[in-house]
Amino acid sequence: MKVLVLNEAEIRRCAGMTHEAVAAVAIGFTRLAEGRVSLPPIVRVDIASSRGEVDIKTAYVEGLDRFAIKVASGFFGNPDIGLPYGSGLMLLMSARTGLLEVVLLDNGYLTDLRTGIAGAIAATHLAPRRIDTAGVVGTGMQARFQMRALKLVRDFGRIAVYGRNEAAVRRYVAEMSTELGVEVYPMPDVAGVVRESQFVVTTTPTREPWLRAEWLHPGLHITAVGADGEHKQELHADVFARADRVACDSLLQCSRLGELHHAYAAGVLAQDHPVTELGALTSGIATGRERDDEITICDLTGVGVQDTTIAVQAYGQAIELGLGTSFEV
Repeated sequence: MKVLVLNEAEIRRCAGMTHEAVAAVAIGFTRLAEGRVSLPPIVRVDIASSRGEVDIKTAYVEGLDRFAIKVASGFFGNPDIGLPYGSGLMLLMSARTGLLEVVLLDNGYLTDLRTGIAGAIAATHLAPRRIDTAGVVGTGMQARFQMRALKLVRDFGRIAVYGRNEAAVRRYVAEMSTELGVEVYPMPDVAGVVRESQFVVTTTPTREPWLRAEWLHPGLHITAVGADGEHKQELHADVFARADRVACDSLLQCSRLGELHHAYAAGVLAQDHPVTELGALTSGIATGRERDDEITICDLTGVGVQDTTIAVQAYGQAIELGLGTSFEV
């Protein structure tokens, strides 16, 4: 039996923030909405002594010949010792035999990419058509990927960024202004980011919420990606009381560990409050933003269908390009 191994450099040649990649992940969300996905719960291992966590996600999507098992880690003390805080890999298994066929040693790149792509899907359906200023809270990988994703589906000229680390903010300003060709400028607080922007994405793993309801204004869209565990929270729960439309990647998952979990726990949202899943939007079952003055929120916690679809897409490109090394096992 042969197993193909792809390293990070090869994977980056195979998968990027493209319309094709967005379409591939959107198909996964559509299949989820159609009930054509086998999606088990997330397995999470917490390593408190190292400020670390490891998530295992997977999904089988009907119609695909392979499914992914993804292992992703986040150790938040790593930057203090000169290491990236996140890493990971994906395994592609045959949906016919269950045998391992591909190892994607992406070091977390595909996770970052597919999270950004979910942001692009959310923005396609929920963000205002006209965005002059996009706001971002945080300066890490998702602060970059989410802005790349937004640029794919909306045109905008400015990014307002807030981060606690001044050096990281300076790097973000320099890198993203060059990469996206827009004006990027720092803000002294989250309130300023929200008030100046028509689109805001929050990207931090904080356990103390940043964003307050009184800062919201008509026409604003918020995508929250940082709270992928029940102990994390970026939005104060009462933010949801101001929203005209609420969406998420998986209602079952977000009601257990996302921003929605906190809104339910605080009694801000009733359990039967209308929440639209991304799959309902990609499939056309539901509609997104209908008015320019709507306030919309999307809660993203990361779903296994994203991992399977992006891994399958990367593998297909690798075969076309002749990349990877095969090993007999």
